[in-house]
Amino acid sequence: MSSQASGLRRRALATSSQQILESGWFGALVFCLILANAALLGVETYTGVVHAWHDELKTLEGCFLAAFTAELALRAAAHADRPREFFRDPWNVFDLTVVTLALLPVARDNATVLRLLRLARVVRAARFLPQLRVVIVAVGKSLPGTLSFVLVGTLLLYVYAMVGWVFFAAADPEHYGSLGRAALTLFLLITLDGLGDAVRAGLEISRWTILYFASFVLLGSFVLVNLLIGVVINSLQEAKELETERAQTNAPPTQDDLQSKITALRQALDALETTSPRPHCNCGEGRGHAG
Repeated sequence: MSSQASGLRRRALATSSQQILESGWFGALVFCLILANAALLGVETYTGVVHAWHDELKTLEGCFLAAFTAELALRAAAHADRPREFFRDPWNVFDLTVVTLALLPVARDNATVLRLLRLARVVRAARFLPQLRVVIVAVGKSLPGTLSFVLVGTLLLYVYAMVGWVFFAAADPEHYGSLGRAALTLFLLITLDGLGDAVRAGLEISRWTILYFASFVLLGSFVLVNLLIGVVINSLQEAKELETERAQTNAPPTQDDLQSKITALRQALDALETTSPRPHCNCGEGRGHAG
């Protein structure tokens, strides 16, 4: 009986906390706190302000930390009846990590670490901005494709740097005197920065260098860059689909949805009653045998 009462209390706590979290005023309040925290970080970059208002700034920082801790506790209370669901949300894990580290004495004694943790709170603004959240998710999903892009680009850069070192090292040692210098020169050429000067310098060596630069620019600046853009756009589309599914999942059921569920349930009950065998009464047979 006590376990059932405890479960009911946890469910009531989760329901009330979830109602507060889903209210518009709460989201706006937390978003304003994040912006105020970001403004406070910017103010602390001015030495004169820090010396003049040191105690007041420390008090404000303590208030922000207490507010974000209370928000995290409220989010944990919203999952009181299902604690595992709290850790399945990456944003909850991120918030828990940032707040927990900020409360540790090691972080509070190290000014650099504390500033980085306070800066990480600004990223939490994406939680309340769906479009920004989509972009962040898209960046995370594009990392595997970006890694492949980096590997292919590194291979291309290495091959062309070796070719440039073989043919241009003696004539242009400043740009192709070693493999590192050649790779740096070609890396800048991918951005098309200084391409005209590089082509003119190459033409002074040989007319065939135009093939070298043209093929490298074609592969590096157009093929690889467009490949990277395609990876990012595909990841952005997947992130939008995930955000749409999440919004549909978290959306409260409408009256039409409830009506359709009730109708389906009634049809299932009618089908069950139709297919279930009815019990036979052998009362008459028993009396006949008795007679």
